[in-house]
Amino acid sequence: MNKILLIIQREYLSRVKKKSFLLLTFLVPASFIGMMSLVVYLTTKGDDHIKNFKVLDQSGIFEHQFNNSNNLNFSYIKGNYEEAKKDIRKEKNDFLLYISSDYAQTGNVELISEKKPGLSVVNDVENQMETILRNKKLIAAGIDTAVLNSSKAKVAINAKQLTDEGEKDASLGATYIVGFVSAFLIYLSLFIYGAQVMRGVIEEKTNRIIEVIVSSVKPFQLMMGKIIGIGAVGLTQFLLWIILSTSLSTLAAKVFNKDNEGATKIEQTDHKSSKSMMVDTAKADNGNKVQQLLKAADTINFPYIIGTFFFYFLGGYLLYSALFAAVGSAVDNETETQQFMLPITLPLIFTFIIGMNVIVNNPDSQLSFWMSMIPFTSPIAMMIRIPFGVPVWQLALSMTLLVGGFIFTTWVASRIYRVGILMYGKKVSYKELAKWFTYKE
Repeated sequence: MNKILLIIQREYLSRVKKKSFLLLTFLVPASFIGMMSLVVYLTTKGDDHIKNFKVLDQSGIFEHQFNNSNNLNFSYIKGNYEEAKKDIRKEKNDFLLYISSDYAQTGNVELISEKKPGLSVVNDVENQMETILRNKKLIAAGIDTAVLNSSKAKVAINAKQLTDEGEKDASLGATYIVGFVSAFLIYLSLFIYGAQVMRGVIEEKTNRIIEVIVSSVKPFQLMMGKIIGIGAVGLTQFLLWIILSTSLSTLAAKVFNKDNEGATKIEQTDHKSSKSMMVDTAKADNGNKVQQLLKAADTINFPYIIGTFFFYFLGGYLLYSALFAAVGSAVDNETETQQFMLPITLPLIFTFIIGMNVIVNNPDSQLSFWMSMIPFTSPIAMMIRIPFGVPVWQLALSMTLLVGGFIFTTWVASRIYRVGILMYGKKVSYKELAKWFTYKE
């Protein structure tokens, strides 16, 4: 046991002291919070740049029918098509919307400009044209468009969850985000830290350091020490990420709320233009959406999520890293690992794809249940299900099976590892691995 602890200490300290570890630990949360803050800022700021459209409507169908918005301004011109194009060349930031005289037969519409328009701009113009044509057809059919528009209604469902403590907001959006982020982090970390174990074994085997090490410790002790040591590095990094992300998120939320106070108070004074009113209203709406998101986050039991996350990260890591260690011991360089990597990584890839398309929409289905029970798929599948609520007996059974799966895979991997770390210059096949497994001590 003392030898395993020494190996764990060496693997842990050698990686934690690296500059790359410290840089990644502090850079990732800062970059993530900075990116999210920038997205929120750009969303609330809106697009203040006015895009001017000169409409040359030779059909007469759309003349004086377009509605100006906070970033679209329409004006109507007469004259020749070629002359209108020359004027657009002079006004480099303007657009010419040309509607031919035979539009009713051909549907010919052109948007001409010096620069390529954005996709959202084209979509906005198309939507307005579709609305204008639809209204004209309704009027021609004797249908009052005002009555039709007033009959439209928006429905917003406020999902509630019945618990022993009473009703609680279900916050499905926040639940989906938490499930996705948790599953993605485990999916990514199993690849990253599992590959570190494999590379460490390959490096020591290639440098023949392994021959010196196994003269003092048993192969199983060496494998367990490397796995647990690198796993502790991953847990340390995740813990620091959570602490730093929480602190930076709280600070960013306070700064945003302070900056948003002025935007949410819309003063309707005489000197205020209609455009400025629309921009401020948009900012207020976006600010309210952010407030709703922060409120939804309060409904998530983060201590419970974080606790189960650490368990499934550790369990999944121990299970898969044992297999990665076995692969590393069976080859002489990293290029030879490809033939063995697919069977190991396929369950992870399959579970993540199924999880984001099936489990997240049916967290209580039979498929979701069994995938959260099988040790090779449960770390990702269960982390998607947990934010939606999982019965205690299912969680306990899943954890028990994961621990059992780790013990079994570690035993299998150790029997391959003890032979593979001393094998050099021989290309290994699955048949050869089976022989190693059956070798006696």
